[in-house]
Amino acid sequence: MPAPAAEHVPGPAPAGPFAARARGLTKAYGAGETTVLALDAVDVDIVRGRFTAVMGPSGSGKSTLMHCLAGLDTVSAGRVWLGETEITGLKDRELTRLRRDRVGFMFQSFNLVPTLNALENITLPLDIAGRRADPRWLDRVVGTLGLRDRLGHRPAQLSGGQQQRVACARALVSRPELIFADEPTGNLDSRAGREVLGFLRGAVDDLGQTVVMVTHDPGAAACSDAVLFLADGRIVDRLERPTARAVLDRMKRLDTGCGPSGECGGPAPGPERG
Repeated sequence: MPAPAAEHVPGPAPAGPFAARARGLTKAYGAGETTVLALDAVDVDIVRGRFTAVMGPSGSGKSTLMHCLAGLDTVSAGRVWLGETEITGLKDRELTRLRRDRVGFMFQSFNLVPTLNALENITLPLDIAGRRADPRWLDRVVGTLGLRDRLGHRPAQLSGGQQQRVACARALVSRPELIFADEPTGNLDSRAGREVLGFLRGAVDDLGQTVVMVTHDPGAAACSDAVLFLADGRIVDRLERPTARAVLDRMKRLDTGCGPSGECGGPAPGPERG
């Protein structure tokens, strides 16, 4: 049985080329007998300049991990760093400024402002911060995402894939240290989803960004450099240079109570379905 969050004492975080990292990251909801441990003393390093996918069964802690690493949610115990800045314990104003200046976000629902055109949506975070976009970087992002001929269009005039490209450009425009993407292809058809994944892959390879993506799709995870697998609030496996087949096999093992080496606590997986 996991130890209560209050009993965990975090260790020091090692130095290294990490965009984000956590030690003893614990998140509990409720109190007493009703406590739900969403994250259980998680240690994780997000390597700078790489595309990391996070997967796991429903309720495994995927989104909670992302929200805690991004400073969108407080932690019950442990420590979290963005680069070399520890964000646990920061005041709300400092945390808001840090997220605004150093983190980009993409969500399944796009979160575009319907009354603004694509360009205005892209630059909105900078406008709110009272900053101007770097013209060269903005042009490079817009060009990479194939949006040059759509900048004057409002969201209702764009397809789902185009709206998610605008959301991707918005996440990139401030040149953040880290981009968090929560099921970015969840509301897209397969073709648009592949396009958006290609743009995220390109953001890492061509623009030097760091991306962390929560997904349930083995095909989407196969676009990443590494996959972290969560179960019951813990990281239970990691897969480097993933393929869709390898990701699917690991997910089947998790769903049936099997460990990464094949030991199982439940029934063996059934035949694969098309």
